[in-house]
Amino acid sequence: MPSPTDAAQATSVTALDLSADVVALTAAVCDIESVSQDEAALADAIEAALRPLEHLDVERDGNTVVARTSLGRAERVVLAGHIDTVPLTAAPNLPTRQVDGLLWGRGTVDMKGGVAVMLRIAAQVTEPTRDLTFLFYECEEIDARFNGLARLAEHRPELLRGDFAVLLEPTDGAVEGGCKGTLRVDVVTKGVASHSARPWKGHNAIHDAAEVLSRLAAYEAATVPVDGLDYHEALQAVGITGGIAGNVIPDRCTVTVNYRYAPDKDTEQALAHVREVFDGFEVTLGDAADGARPGLHLPAAQAFVEALGVPVNPKEGWTDVARFSELGIPAVNYGPGDPNLAHMDDESCPVEQYTAAEAALLRWLA
Repeated sequence: MPSPTDAAQATSVTALDLSADVVALTAAVCDIESVSQDEAALADAIEAALRPLEHLDVERDGNTVVARTSLGRAERVVLAGHIDTVPLTAAPNLPTRQVDGLLWGRGTVDMKGGVAVMLRIAAQVTEPTRDLTFLFYECEEIDARFNGLARLAEHRPELLRGDFAVLLEPTDGAVEGGCKGTLRVDVVTKGVASHSARPWKGHNAIHDAAEVLSRLAAYEAATVPVDGLDYHEALQAVGITGGIAGNVIPDRCTVTVNYRYAPDKDTEQALAHVREVFDGFEVTLGDAADGARPGLHLPAAQAFVEALGVPVNPKEGWTDVARFSELGIPAVNYGPGDPNLAHMDDESCPVEQYTAAEAALLRWLA
């Protein structure tokens, strides 16, 4: 028998009506604040809404909720979305409001519209054409060590198994295949310190950085086709430091360089390319995250693209589809909302994008 404390907690959970239309459900999901590391209330509401659905097996890990069908289908598809948002701003952007066909508020783009679409599909599609895993995970917007998807990948990878994954991040209604990898390196020049009044006694490391910048300016980034999509690589300086005082010739200068590389290569290959560009300089790897191939040649991906009938573009940034790629699961990004409005004070989304995303997934799965 539930204790009085359990009963009080149960009655305090905000109810989500999965029979409501997807726009109303998006507003309801957005109105449950869930800034990173404070997702418990929304995770509670999602879990409470999904547990009564007899066609789903529901598990909870921290503030991450996983719901799965087990129908013995030939394929399994993972639909994934993070439930956290960046903090609210000084200009109030909750509760949500609907004005002139737009839903305004924190999360309307990134990415509670996608979460609401997932909830609607979970409730409606009791006999999907493929087995489904719905993954509602925490802490995507902060340091990766808190990421609920990463935690499951490490400790409960069986919950993530599938043949294809769709991350419902905002893509403005297009399909964005895979994602590019990213790494940062420090390119170091070394000199000899001396008094700035007598520079001939030393050697200026900052001046030597001119060669590093010259190579960057002359660099011609490649466009690399992967699984039918063209990924535009980029090699750019993102920081420079050097010098210890206004009267000292600097003996060290560091140019930080970011390489965004196509998902046909891994960190080792990408780093080898960067070292080749800066041959003769000390190059130290800072951090790196490999990209993800879209796998658009696979039957599940082809069926997805055909059913949706929307433009297909490469994902020029990095997203959590890369975590699926590490597990050997091809993945794409698809969801409502213009990513250029994510995290903005005026975050908003045309309501027809929510309904279009729901209809598209129903065409594919029902």
